[in-house]
Formats: sequence, C-alpha cells, structure tokens
Amino acid sequence: MTVIRDMTAGDLDAVSLLAEQLVLLHHSWDTTRFFTTPDIAHGYHRFFGSQLKKKEVLLLTAETDGVVAGYLFGTLESRDWAKLLDAHGAVHDLFVAAGQRKKGVAQALMAEAKVRFAQLGATQVVLYSAASNVEGQALFKRIGYRPTMVEMTLDLE
Repeated sequence: MTVIRDMTAGDLDAVSLLAEQLVLLHHSWDTTRFFTTPDIAHGYHRFFGSQLKKKEVLLLTAETDGVVAGYLFGTLESRDWAKLLDAHGAVHDLFVAAGQRKKGVAQALMAEAKVRFAQLGATQVVLYSAASNVEGQALFKRIGYRPTMVEMTLDLE
C-alpha cells in the first residue's frame, strides 16, 4: 500500500537520490536544454531541506512498504504577468522510482497535490513536461490536465 504524506527531514536522502535521477533523465533527453552538475543529490538535499517548513511549498513523499517510492515538489505561485498566469499551484517535480512505476504512485501524488493546492487557495495547477516525457504527459491528460503552452529552445552556440 502506498501512503502519500508530507516530506520530512528523514526522507531527504532517499528523495534527493530520486531527484538526481530526474535531472539525469531530463539531461539524457536534451543535453543542451537541461543542465546537470556534479553532486546533484547533495544540492537537492540542501534545497529541499531549506523548503520543508515553508507554507507555500508542497513537498510530498510517496511511501510504499516503508520505502520512499516517489516524491512531488510544488509551490503556490502569485500572479505572473510574464506567463499570463493568475495565482496558481505549480508542480515542479514529480518522480517515481523505476520499480514503483505503473502502480498508481504518480497519480496518488498528483491527487494529493490537487487537494493541497486547493486548500492553499489555488484555483489552477500548472506544470511543465519535457517534450520527450510521453508517459508523463499521458498521465497528466488522463487525470484532467490539458496542454496550454509549448516551450521552444534555440541553442546559440
């Protein structure tokens, strides 16, 4: 059984390793658009640790049989004139460990995020998905998200 709960300091080691996998996956899809750095997990450990107590930050952990199976990182955002977005919830990271995929973990994380963002007063949730993330996009569409923007990148070097 999978339990979705608030991330704790005790989850940071496991979640940071998952976040590193997410970064490396994006980088493998497009090495010029998605950067990588040495010691990604350490950077995420420090960053997520600094975000744990912030009320406008959503850090959720999916736990299956006592093991961290996935995580979600989101924030409550104010109106953004550059993006023409009113105040909203933003899902920045969603990642499920390879052995836990296709078991409803990502859908459970997204369902809890929807509830939490609504409790924080958001009337929309927005996310971005890598063009190569076909499986993720299928999930997002299945749970009610609709495509609204396409990011385009031009390398100048």
